[in-house]
Amino acid sequence: MPYVNIKVTDENVTKEQKQALIQGTTQLLVDVLNKNPATTFVVIDEVNTDNWGIGFDQVTTLRQLAHT
Repeated sequence: MPYVNIKVTDENVTKEQKQALIQGTTQLLVDVLNKNPATTFVVIDEVNTDNWGIGFDQVTTLRQLAHT
């Protein structure tokens, strides 16, 4: 019973993109590990960019610096 947790920043990920992630992840587990899709769980967590850090900085700050 695989459980996959995908964490992405909450930057306008669409319902369709989430569905593609769920389908693609499930298919990968079927193809590589021969897992049953009915018992494969995929959870997508959207994390606010203030709550995600890279190095010493919040992603919010890094995004702002990239656009200046």
